[in-house]
Amino acid sequence: MNIPKLRQQKTIKKCHEISWEDDYAWIHQENILEVLKDPLKLNSEVRKYLEKNNEYTEHHLKDTREFQKKLFDEIKGRIKLDDESLPYTDKKYIYWTKTTKETNYPIKLRKKIDTNEIEEYWSGEKEKSKLNAEYFGIGDLEVSNNDEMLAYSLDLKGSEFFTINIRKISDNKVISEKIEETSGSITWSLDDKFIFYSKLDQYHRARKIYRHTVGTRTEKD
Repeated sequence: MNIPKLRQQKTIKKCHEISWEDDYAWIHQENILEVLKDPLKLNSEVRKYLEKNNEYTEHHLKDTREFQKKLFDEIKGRIKLDDESLPYTDKKYIYWTKTTKETNYPIKLRKKIDTNEIEEYWSGEKEKSKLNAEYFGIGDLEVSNNDEMLAYSLDLKGSEFFTINIRKISDNKVISEKIEETSGSITWSLDDKFIFYSKLDQYHRARKIYRHTVGTRTEKD
């Protein structure tokens, strides 16, 4: 199998009165942030090149599959998978995080102070399964100050654009419109009427802070 090669196209670039030749400048897409949101918008020629590279890698490493698995299992065996974080005591509840050998994502737990009844208010594994997501990135998880609502942000494409969701903890009822294309960070106001979040600019940088009134349309943020 031959090494995949990308087409060259001579381009002269200039900056600070210096010129140079770049044979691969054509690869750059002006709408690259749109590609992050929708991979289908990637230049078809570049996509084909990447797929060929994956095939090339798979072809030459096929004899190492068993060793790869052995190496992965050894690394995994050195990590404590069944673990719990130190508890954090809030006004009404004690909060902590748990990981297990069977799951890949954290489980968020809490119990009322002076009780032994444990409540699971978030499970990454269950959320991923419910959404049937191939990619599942967790940004932020924040419980409201009154301990009644959970705001969390997810990236389901690997684009690092996060969607914020807000729901009641007691019945998992969604109580606010989804907030799309954020940086992922969430901060509750002290009265729990608002959340604050940041939007990304054309360079994928957090540049503006927005205030969202819980239960209202995002167009009013």
